[in-house]
Amino acid sequence: MSAHVPVEGPAHGVTGFGSARAAHAWDRSVRLWDAYFAVAWVATVAFVLGAAQPSWPVRAVAAGLLVPLVPYYALVGRPLLTSEPVDPAHERRAVRYLAGAMLLFLPSAALAGETRLLAFSLIPQCFMTLRQRSALVAVTVVNVGPVLVWALLWWPDAASLFANCLFAAVTLVFSVVIGSWIIRIIEQSAERAELIAELDASRTEVARLSAAHGALTERERMAREIHDTLAQGFTSVLMLIQAVEAELDHDLPRARRHLALMDTTARQNLAEARALVAGAAPADLDGACLPDALRRLADRHGAALAVTGPARALPAAVEVVALRSCQEALANAHKHAGSRAPVRIDLSYGERSLTLTVEDDGRGFDPATATGGYGLAGLRARAAEVGGTTETVSTPGEGTTVTVRLPVPAAVRSETP
Repeated sequence: MSAHVPVEGPAHGVTGFGSARAAHAWDRSVRLWDAYFAVAWVATVAFVLGAAQPSWPVRAVAAGLLVPLVPYYALVGRPLLTSEPVDPAHERRAVRYLAGAMLLFLPSAALAGETRLLAFSLIPQCFMTLRQRSALVAVTVVNVGPVLVWALLWWPDAASLFANCLFAAVTLVFSVVIGSWIIRIIEQSAERAELIAELDASRTEVARLSAAHGALTERERMAREIHDTLAQGFTSVLMLIQAVEAELDHDLPRARRHLALMDTTARQNLAEARALVAGAAPADLDGACLPDALRRLADRHGAALAVTGPARALPAAVEVVALRSCQEALANAHKHAGSRAPVRIDLSYGERSLTLTVEDDGRGFDPATATGGYGLAGLRARAAEVGGTTETVSTPGEGTTVTVRLPVPAAVRSETP
């Protein structure tokens, strides 16, 4: 059942418990409140019919006057209790319902004092449908009204009047206490329901953002992979085509060597494309160690490779970053540097890190004024994925040195002889 303590809201005068009704404890207990009303009504009728006073016909009439309360509660009260208060008119409807219940209740209460037991089914409804101040007024009427009407009708002796007034006072105090408890439980339930709704909304938003972030990360990864493999391979093929065109007329053997290199590069690009689609390791690392993969890469680009330190197997992520970083640095050197001497590649295995250095003696550039193309940004992003760093040192006319330092996991360091 929806037990309401309406509160002022920003959008309108009275608000309910928002969209969290499904999590509201009172909403799940409507049948318990129905049973409570039914038990209170049956007990009241039984007490009225079994009382010693007044006479049997009067008690029968008093019990009969309670019968309309059952359909009135089922048709008017229960829908009101289970509805969501969406505007100030909700409390006015609640006042009309309780006033109608009192009009049905008071005639019977005036005839037989035992009828006042039914007040215990009306008191919780006051606190469940009205604001606290209005609820206190309503329960006062529910407790005092029947005694007042009974006294005016029967003019009892002083002792009976005192006993009934004392009973009314006790039940009024009890009503205030139980009403305060009801309000506190309702407020806690409402807060809990709102927190659950906020948590559900937060989880949904986190899931959406995680999915969006994952998609963006995957797009960035694919962009780097394509840039570092297929795009560079196609660039190499184009450069070889230009070289072959210039050599066909005067240096046929060299043109054939370049054609063979074009074939190798195209096959390598195809292997990279297949590995990219399959999500496998780079083709150069397939069944080979990192130094061998770099050596094949250096041969294709006419570069010189030097390996220092005890070479050993490293985690695949570290080796992939090292290979891709070398590919990017070599591609940048061929496209932009205009090196006179072969590019130098140094691979150094340290105890705690793996260091890759690619150095050329080309035209260089000023890092302070460089726009920082996708290649350098991709280098930094790749190294950062495994906790590494990238440093680019360049001076106009004096070449460029790219250094990538990648940490070696402690588990791998412990296995080093």
